[in-house]
Amino acid sequence: MSSDNRASEIATLLQLQASAMAVGEKLPSVRVLSKNYGASPVTITAAITTLTALGIVRAEPGRGTFVAGRDSPGTALQEPDYAWQSSALGRSRVDPNRTGRTGGYATADDVQLSWGYLSPELQPFDELRTIGSRCAKSHRAWTMAPPMGLPELRSVFAAELNADPGEVLIMPGGQQSLVFAMRTLADPGSTVITESPSYPGAIIAAQAAGLGIAAVTADADGIRPDKLADALERTRAKLIYLQPCYANPTGAILSPERRVEVLALAKKYGAFIIEDDWARHLTLEGSAPPPLFTQDPDGHVVTIATLSKPAAPGLRVGALAARGPAGERLRTARIADDMCVPALAQEISLGLLTSSAWPRHIKRLRTGLRERRDAMVNEVHASLPGARVVEVPSGGIHLWVKLPDGTNTSALTAAAQGVGVFIGDGKHYYVDEPPAPHMRLSYSAATIAQIQEGVRRIGTVL
Repeated sequence: MSSDNRASEIATLLQLQASAMAVGEKLPSVRVLSKNYGASPVTITAAITTLTALGIVRAEPGRGTFVAGRDSPGTALQEPDYAWQSSALGRSRVDPNRTGRTGGYATADDVQLSWGYLSPELQPFDELRTIGSRCAKSHRAWTMAPPMGLPELRSVFAAELNADPGEVLIMPGGQQSLVFAMRTLADPGSTVITESPSYPGAIIAAQAAGLGIAAVTADADGIRPDKLADALERTRAKLIYLQPCYANPTGAILSPERRVEVLALAKKYGAFIIEDDWARHLTLEGSAPPPLFTQDPDGHVVTIATLSKPAAPGLRVGALAARGPAGERLRTARIADDMCVPALAQEISLGLLTSSAWPRHIKRLRTGLRERRDAMVNEVHASLPGARVVEVPSGGIHLWVKLPDGTNTSALTAAAQGVGVFIGDGKHYYVDEPPAPHMRLSYSAATIAQIQEGVRRIGTVL
């Protein structure tokens, strides 16, 4: 029997099951249905998709699938007419396939190998609770903070960059900083160059800013300067997006030689480099290279830092540093988005970064992440025949795994979720078609036991 026929058959059975349930009642998980009907998670998902299109069930990402409302006997529900919106809205800028961050909505029964944040036991929770309680008692936490950020917090971020505090702008996290910088520094319709593969959030940030995207090949030493020169010559782009330190998803570090070449190219073509420095505090071995910002006296580099990655995902505080007229433009445009980053969040960030708890946390984090990374690498080698870790990273929170040729990464991602494991579909890290099948596995949001179990489950569907 073909998979399409099997999905249709299961859809019919599920429709009967749903008809006997109350509106709003939750259907069993894909994993349970897969076991009950003796079908693959992909087939079950296809059957649910059919019923969703018919209005019989509704799927809520991260929560499950529920029986949809049914009309009362003898009555007809008038369907709302949204057709006018299609022409009023115009073409969508942001690719919805890249925005489905389901990794954040795994249940307690799932193994989380796609979420790019720290698990609760790796976060400095006790320290944040103590500092937060103290800060909440201060009147400063409930007043309007300066639009550019608290001066003391700007000074802390500036010290890491050898920058003047006046060159630093406090932002509500790294993703907001990306969209804001791209939108402010480039006109809609212009081009941003990004290394490939790259962070999907940067791709959708560029789309939201109305920018075209040109991808340039990167390897273990970061973006290739020869290919970057070709792209700059061809596109005349004025923006380059880079992760010089522990790039997501590969973990690559831009080599010292290439740093010099990339800065020279930015100078030659009059381009800005947006340096996404999200992983600076996530070093596992050795030490992180200095920010690219520190090697640039002429204002070509605009740097983004964040506390959401090394501290806690709910601490949406970061910084953006820029020099010259570009810095002035960014600081002037900031107030158009919101009046300020909440003062309480800034006070907590300042308290954490200036306390003795911060270096202790970074030391514990280094050990915890290194142990998880090593466990994941060993389990990939043991449980995923034909898969290969492209490069064991010396920092960051991700493994970039090359899969056997011919692997359908979308099907694998769905099948893995069907057995309760969340992974990153490798094709979402490329602007264009991927040259080979990959998946991204994150080792920061799960325990060692969960990592080992999760990778074994991937092996059963791979």
